[in-house]
Amino acid sequence: MKRNLFLTVILVLFLILPAWADKTTEEIPDYSHIERSKVPEQYKWKINDIYATDQDWEKDLVKIKKLISMIEEKSKGWTDSPEKMLGFLNFMSEGQIISEKLGGYATNQLNMEVSNQNLRDMTSRFRTAMIDMGSKVGFFRADILALGKDKFNEYVKAEPGLEPYRHMVDAILKMGDHSLSPDKEQILSLTGLFSGVSADAFGMLTTVEIPQPSVTLSDGKTYELSYQTFQELRSSKNPEDREKNMLTFWGNMKKFEKTLSLLYNSNVKNYFFFSKVRGYDGCLDMKLSQDDIDPKVYHNLIKSVRNNLKPLHDYITLKKELLGLETFKYADIYASSVKKIDKKFTWEEAKKILNDALKPLGDNYLNIMNTALDNRWVDIYPNKDKATGAYSSGVYSVHPFIKMNYTGTYSNVSTLAHELGHAIHTYLANKTQPYPTADYPIFLAEIASTFNENLLMDYMLKNSDDDLFKLFVLDEYMARVRSTIYRQTKFAEFELKVHEYVEQGNTLTPDFMNKLYLDLTREYYGHDQGICIVDDYIQNEWSTIPHFYRDFYVYQYSTGIISSMALTKGVLDNGAPAQERYLNFLKSGGSKYPLDTLKDAGIDLTTTEAMDYGLKRTAEIVEQMKELVAKLKKEGKL
Repeated sequence: MKRNLFLTVILVLFLILPAWADKTTEEIPDYSHIERSKVPEQYKWKINDIYATDQDWEKDLVKIKKLISMIEEKSKGWTDSPEKMLGFLNFMSEGQIISEKLGGYATNQLNMEVSNQNLRDMTSRFRTAMIDMGSKVGFFRADILALGKDKFNEYVKAEPGLEPYRHMVDAILKMGDHSLSPDKEQILSLTGLFSGVSADAFGMLTTVEIPQPSVTLSDGKTYELSYQTFQELRSSKNPEDREKNMLTFWGNMKKFEKTLSLLYNSNVKNYFFFSKVRGYDGCLDMKLSQDDIDPKVYHNLIKSVRNNLKPLHDYITLKKELLGLETFKYADIYASSVKKIDKKFTWEEAKKILNDALKPLGDNYLNIMNTALDNRWVDIYPNKDKATGAYSSGVYSVHPFIKMNYTGTYSNVSTLAHELGHAIHTYLANKTQPYPTADYPIFLAEIASTFNENLLMDYMLKNSDDDLFKLFVLDEYMARVRSTIYRQTKFAEFELKVHEYVEQGNTLTPDFMNKLYLDLTREYYGHDQGICIVDDYIQNEWSTIPHFYRDFYVYQYSTGIISSMALTKGVLDNGAPAQERYLNFLKSGGSKYPLDTLKDAGIDLTTTEAMDYGLKRTAEIVEQMKELVAKLKKEGKL
């Protein structure tokens, strides 16, 4: 009897422990050197949910080309009546839905086998068709402007089917002063044939053609420093190796700074050209006007972050202590502060963790997540010739697809939470909204993803008794905060100053950008205060940032995570009402301007309240880390 009672107690204790608390016994498969065709099907996304065969894809490519050829005829008098307008808009939506399928099928597969010539050809033919489509619709904005707001409102009353197109039409009417005549719009659309050349050349140069330098590190091995290898070696446990890796890589990049500055100069001037042609006050004005973003958001972000650099400096000081360094250098910023964590999570363990961590979002959210995980929406493991990194890609008439390169680290679990946030945001928007209002703007895109990361961290901290692991989790999160809030805001300030410099009639040179970037980096990281020594070689880091070729894109990473911090607090503190507001936010898609969508969820980014909370939360996390460090040192575990 006593023995049975004892066994029952042990069993109960076992059952209430988190699944990941036990040591992983199941191995994590490694297909990184295996051809994709030999990877078991259950680990690959089911791309055939889009098209059963390549032949079906080819049929739709023929169909979209036929639809494109019909645009001119279909568009004749398309705004003459509510019925004609609805017919043409639905016709265009049909073409765009097919285009999403074509692009999703070709480009997603290409990312699985980047050297597959057939997939490259398919992707190229798809892109050519899209350029052709863009060249055929130069009349669109001008015709909407000629119709006017009052007439469109009359049309909607007569034909309610036009209602889903109201937001799109309103956005065009708001930008009326910046639209051109149909013939000029058509000519401008043809710049798509060459306006992306600088970005393409940047990609080719930095990923393929720049010779990779070699570096021999303390393990006696010699490494060819591709950008991927360079990134991996940045987190080396040996500080001399970290420094040598940085010196070698950036020393090599400096040799190409003149060419890279020409490419970036071309990109910025291309954007400036469009802002001038369309009559905007400047490049930033053109970018923010597209989504009706108040410029205060951009400027307040830079101001708020600059006024709250102390949490970053405190974090760096703590890293210096944990790494046992006399002097902390920029080369040390990517090193993990916690040296002894080697915890791995199998795919099944990751699924269990996320089911528990994301419970505050409710059963419907979890059901969608498990549908994604159990029905092969996710491509899980690395394979030979698979592109690095992770992403979520939506296809309106099918479902989202998630690309992972899962190796079992906690960072991988966090990345999975992140990409599921994107995917479920897309899924809910697509299911709730008609096609014209389903696609949410980039400004909102990083909120759902980082929201999930916030919940994951909260769960892991509450459900682990391992203080060293908790310190590791906090350090991982702070590493993301550093790179997402502080680093991206520094990028945003750099971009703003660069564009303003060009707007003043100047040409971007290596000397100008090197000095600007180095000065900003030193200001943000506390170089003059001795907090983090930023060596001269960091001046070339601007030359490898691909997002700079998407003009004023990066600031949205910062506003996204800051917004998600405030929204997460609301859901955790207030339960069901805040949960409902947040899910409604996900379902809203692009039905409103992004600042209005956020206001409905309870966040107003035109004030500094949410930004101040995000930076205050950052300071709290650093304090948690300090407390754990003191406790672990007292216990002799650090």
